[in-house]
Amino acid sequence: MATLIAPSNHSPQADAEALRKSFEGWGTDEKAIIVILGHRTVYQRQQIRRAYEEIYQEDLVKRLESEIKGDFEKTVYRWILEPADRDAVLANVAIKSGKNYNVIVEIATILSPEELFAVRRAYLHRYKHSLEEDVAAHTSGHIRQLLVGLVTSFRYVGEEINPKLAQTEAEILHDAVKEKKGSYEEAIRVLTTRSKTQLVATFNRYREIHRTSISKKLVDEESDDFQKALYTTIRAINDHIKYYEKVIRNAIKKVGTDEDAVTRVIVSRAEKDLKLISDVYYKRNSVNLEHAVAKETSGDYKKFLLTLLGKEE
Repeated sequence: MATLIAPSNHSPQADAEALRKSFEGWGTDEKAIIVILGHRTVYQRQQIRRAYEEIYQEDLVKRLESEIKGDFEKTVYRWILEPADRDAVLANVAIKSGKNYNVIVEIATILSPEELFAVRRAYLHRYKHSLEEDVAAHTSGHIRQLLVGLVTSFRYVGEEINPKLAQTEAEILHDAVKEKKGSYEEAIRVLTTRSKTQLVATFNRYREIHRTSISKKLVDEESDDFQKALYTTIRAINDHIKYYEKVIRNAIKKVGTDEDAVTRVIVSRAEKDLKLISDVYYKRNSVNLEHAVAKETSGDYKKFLLTLLGKEE
């Protein structure tokens, strides 16, 4: 369930002209940018980009970058890109930072096989390297095996499960992930090749056998990047709505809000399932997500996020 509120009848040319007008005169009219772009679907936004370039022989994205600044600019930039291109940018930033492997795991596990393939194609076009090439170049050991396996996977999408396999692989994951005495390679093989439906069956079987969730107490302060990436992989595959709720809760709760994480969740899920994430957030925290976001952000950045959440200030 999306939170984006967009008109069914819009004129790309009129929107392009209104945006151009917002750039003219003394100072940029940020409100016009929010009203237009914050209420357009991904298809409508691409129409506006094309119309703007045809009319003014200028790239709208580059013009926006020169007109607005800070978290507001970053959010508008990520919103106006096509989803595959946006995820390619997010992946590249995560790889280059060398510390946010969660973003790579999110993209590789939550997207459909076709969507992930589109991200890999967009990444190659933008950076002249493959996604897996850059992931491999910036990692080593088990985390390299896991991340390269995830970004190159093309999983079966369907409801068929193999109960016997779920039983066997629940024990493989228990030995490797919980007891840390089995083969990490085997755990990586299971997590990077099985369908999401099969993996959820395996996680459920794990719970039945061991009376606890596989992700329970999986990481602590001493956990390394590989163990954290394993944890993220399992949580994101098992229930991506609850996963995203925790990402945004931790981002807001953090001393000094993690704006990148807040922006990433809202921008990437506003046209998909942000309403469901908001509902889970409310059940978990007894606070509306839009109120929490409004409290921790400010200015045009706050107004734009609230617009994407379907809540005008």
